[in-house]
Amino acid sequence: MTDIDPVTLTVIQSGLQQVCNEMDLSFCRAAFSPVISESQDRSNGIYHRESGELIAQGDFGLPIFVGTMQFSTQAVIERAGEISDGDIFVVNDPYLGGTHLMDVRFVKPFFYRGRLFAWLANTGHWPDIGGMVPGGFSAHATEIEQEGLRLPPVKLFKAGELDREILSIIMSNIRIAEQRIGDIKAQAAALVIGGKRLTHLLDRYGESTVEAAIAELKRRSSVQMSECIDQIPDGDYVGESFLDSDGVVDTPLRIRLHVKKTAGRLAFDLSESSAPCAGPMNSVLATTKSSIYLAIKHVFPEVPINAGTFEPLDIVDPVGTFLYAQYPRPVSGCAAEVSQRIAEAVFDALVDAIPELLFAAPAGTTANLAIGGEDPASGRAYVMYAISGGGYGGYDGGDGLTNGCSTIGISKSQPVEVLEQLYPVRFERYAIHEGSGGAGEFRGGMGIHFRMQLLRGSARASMVMDHGKFGPPGALGGSDGGKTRIVIHRDGQAYEPPHVSKDQGVVMQAGDVIEVFTPGGGGFGDPARRDPARVASDVRAGYYTAEQAAARFGAGARS
Repeated sequence: MTDIDPVTLTVIQSGLQQVCNEMDLSFCRAAFSPVISESQDRSNGIYHRESGELIAQGDFGLPIFVGTMQFSTQAVIERAGEISDGDIFVVNDPYLGGTHLMDVRFVKPFFYRGRLFAWLANTGHWPDIGGMVPGGFSAHATEIEQEGLRLPPVKLFKAGELDREILSIIMSNIRIAEQRIGDIKAQAAALVIGGKRLTHLLDRYGESTVEAAIAELKRRSSVQMSECIDQIPDGDYVGESFLDSDGVVDTPLRIRLHVKKTAGRLAFDLSESSAPCAGPMNSVLATTKSSIYLAIKHVFPEVPINAGTFEPLDIVDPVGTFLYAQYPRPVSGCAAEVSQRIAEAVFDALVDAIPELLFAAPAGTTANLAIGGEDPASGRAYVMYAISGGGYGGYDGGDGLTNGCSTIGISKSQPVEVLEQLYPVRFERYAIHEGSGGAGEFRGGMGIHFRMQLLRGSARASMVMDHGKFGPPGALGGSDGGKTRIVIHRDGQAYEPPHVSKDQGVVMQAGDVIEVFTPGGGGFGDPARRDPARVASDVRAGYYTAEQAAARFGAGARS
């Protein structure tokens, strides 16, 4: 191994990160879909040429993709066969290192001076991938085929040329196909830009030096993560969380997690979780593992991200549970919802051991909402996919953030002005979900409450959300956060989904309104210990009514 000085190591580390960041920015700026260009539901990374292990990922990429893109790149490597410069594979198969079908991955071999040096990969959330309902979030699917088009690793680009036959297969199986070509070209162009930037880095520092830096960065991340883990006392810990239902059978799903800490390592066992479910809330193994990775990264954010970051984490494959989905189990809710319950179980297991590093549960739902139809004003079909934020949990020393992004990503809600410009909808309200923050010495942040009216034509609405029956749990005596609620107002009648947080194909006509309340975060610590001045401030701000404050904070609210 070539010796490398600390300054050069740091510069190369920043250079690799910058390559990924430029891919992220390029993808967002060129993408057609607002879910990518505005919500930033995408990620880019560099992966090892043989193992497929993560080398670097962009600062702006979704945390849930840290692990899954590593696994999907490995699946491409195993099946690639002969490769050439300019090839780009497309894959969205959840069982091959994926998430749900809407997360489409592009994987490109990167050659330097005629030799394969690494793989570049990215993921973009396509607003539709076919299936039973517009947007792909089928709440009632009982097999993967009902969720949309499933693609194994195939070469969409061959030596830089787009394969029109494969493209036609994809376009013939999804809605608003004519709009996807813009996203496809943006996704491919981001990888091309990444290749150019990585070439510049190698030209400047030399192949052997960069290779040595990559190996050293991996080693250091592993050591640093082990040192961080040693802040947790040795022992066995148990955490659990619950999903409302699977969308088909109206029974909660339990995630039960055993964590064992020994000598700089953490072992995770989910084998006591619920059995595979009928509906789309099963999780594929890649998403299950990635959920644990991102949860630990939330606890120890200072550790740089690469494959070494997760070496001290041992995860037992949860065979026989809904967290080890195999064909043909439906999985549309795994990445956006189940993943957050897994992370919640990790937080629950460790909060008593390291309360100074943890927090009460955040909102824990992406609040996936898809509406599809045809706009009579333009005569064009559309699929609008929207996500919403929620409250973060309180922590030792502070209240939770209001309307933060989900646990699994940095994706943000699209501006309502953009949605109103592109789709036949109007937002009548977009405000905080008052009273939704869990009470505690440090309260949870508030969720949001919006009302959106369909202006023209008819449409079908589908939603896959969670925490409608169980609010985000409080910690160390704190109260649970407020729950998800969905109400559709039609012809003077209010319709609420039987499964509370999940439904599909709900027919809406012009003038109908969909109303969504997202969860607040859990409270941290005994509510009676909250500073009365802070309770009074919350009441003045409208976070709680005086009656709510008195009921939740007791004497502190009356002082």
